[in-house]
Amino acid sequence: MAEIIQKDGTWAFDGDALRLTPGRDKGVGLLRRALGELTVPLGALAGVSFEQGRKTGRLRLRLRDGADPLLQATGGKLGEGDDPYQLTVAADRYGVAEYFVEAVRGALLLDGVPTDAVDRYLLPGPAVPLSCSAGDGTASFDGEHVRLEWNWKTEETKTAGGPRTLAVAEITAVEWRPSAGLEHGCLRFTVPGADTGRERPRPKHDPHCVELWGFRKDPLMALVAAAVQARLPHPAAAPAADAVTRRPELPKQSGPPVEDEHDALLRRLRELGELHRSRVLTDEEFAMAKRAVLKGMWESAD
Repeated sequence: MAEIIQKDGTWAFDGDALRLTPGRDKGVGLLRRALGELTVPLGALAGVSFEQGRKTGRLRLRLRDGADPLLQATGGKLGEGDDPYQLTVAADRYGVAEYFVEAVRGALLLDGVPTDAVDRYLLPGPAVPLSCSAGDGTASFDGEHVRLEWNWKTEETKTAGGPRTLAVAEITAVEWRPSAGLEHGCLRFTVPGADTGRERPRPKHDPHCVELWGFRKDPLMALVAAAVQARLPHPAAAPAADAVTRRPELPKQSGPPVEDEHDALLRRLRELGELHRSRVLTDEEFAMAKRAVLKGMWESAD
């Protein structure tokens, strides 16, 4: 058992999984607090590292591509305070952090865990139901339907159509993007046919999108995105609609056709006769070999 306890949170490793518990320090983001304790199976890890600084260091987990719906939906854009796979470590606990890294690395090596991408989610995603209000709307998800409701700051192009309810079955993609500079962020859902053949509306006008302005609760929208992502087909899985079932083709022969068993036995008899006539085989050897070939012919005929 390896464990490191910090103000930023507690990480514990029992040999099979890591348990990540967020701390109560003011630097812990709302997303980590709302996500709560997270269990990461060893098989979902691609690596672990520890970076030392002058005053604090940082433990980082690297997950295998496609293992976590949260990382899939957010595209690696979570801030340090909201990233559940980072832990700030005080300088007097550097030794503990290094021991923790060695314990996890040893288990990865012992179990032979690969580092390549996976074709299914190895983490379940946030629990539902959940709801978040940020930017120009509220996004709620009960496990089967997403509901988007607007507030007084929403553009009329979106409020005119009223609240939106989307079934998971009709959603093909979900994206969470934070604000960056003068560009606003968004929680966006892609629905087939909604924007076919034309440029997609900006988030402020898109009725399938909540626009985010860089305020404190914006990261919570990533939880909605992750919960929906966990229920969509995995990006690495082959789409059922594109799968074509075909009878496998036999490889073409480049040489002469293969003779059947009876013809092969007849050819063998001729070869034996030639060997006997040329005195390579004695009368006794020829008789024994001939009986074996004839026996094979009789068995194949039966």
